[in-house]
Amino acid sequence: MLQVQAVGRRFGTLQALQDVSLAIDAGEFVALLGPSGCGKSTLLRLIAGLDRPDSGHLTWDADQQPKPGEIGFVFQDATLLPWASAADNVLLPLRLTGVPRSQAMPQVHAALHRVGLGGFEAARPRQLSGGMRMRVSIARALVTRPLLLLMDEPFAALDEFTRHRLQEDLLALWQDLGCTVVFVTHSIYEAAFLARRIVLMTPRPGRIDQEIVSPLHADAQTRLDPAYAALVAQVTREMARALAA
Repeated sequence: MLQVQAVGRRFGTLQALQDVSLAIDAGEFVALLGPSGCGKSTLLRLIAGLDRPDSGHLTWDADQQPKPGEIGFVFQDATLLPWASAADNVLLPLRLTGVPRSQAMPQVHAALHRVGLGGFEAARPRQLSGGMRMRVSIARALVTRPLLLLMDEPFAALDEFTRHRLQEDLLALWQDLGCTVVFVTHSIYEAAFLARRIVLMTPRPGRIDQEIVSPLHADAQTRLDPAYAALVAQVTREMARALAA
């Protein structure tokens, strides 16, 4: 789907990314894992087209390049409009592309039901818990049925119980929709649970140290599986080596 080739990105005197190369296949769930400040979010913005590299380039497959509206982006904060209902927040991407409200609302309701928020269409963000606000944000990213879903530490601020539930729901959504997901995290446990491929990034300037392919097919019981514990241990060892290099 996408080739990232020898990409570098500098902000003033700060080299955020250096010589980053990565291939992303259609339908994959890829985690970018590394410490804070290693350029994960910068790489995600480059993939989204929100920024441009100073060196190298990104090449999309001609048959798989997302069109406008076919990339969904979920930020660490839910970034909802506080005065708008959950439905109107989810409606926003469709409204911005000129889809009439009467045509868009069935898609909005379907997206909210998909993330478990059926019946909360009229609720304002202040009436929702942190986990529910994040579900609205995910529904907003999914309402256009994107080919590519980019997620920048979306569960970092949530309690562990909510985080686990949303991770499981996200996997179910990915399997149901068949979209490609690139997920930024600094949690080894989260990367090991979610991703089919874990990309380890080094401290600034961010480089790709290695990629680890997960043997798991995660579900609600995976966290109790010795294979999950073994994968967490493997990623922990490799991450410690990368940080010490």
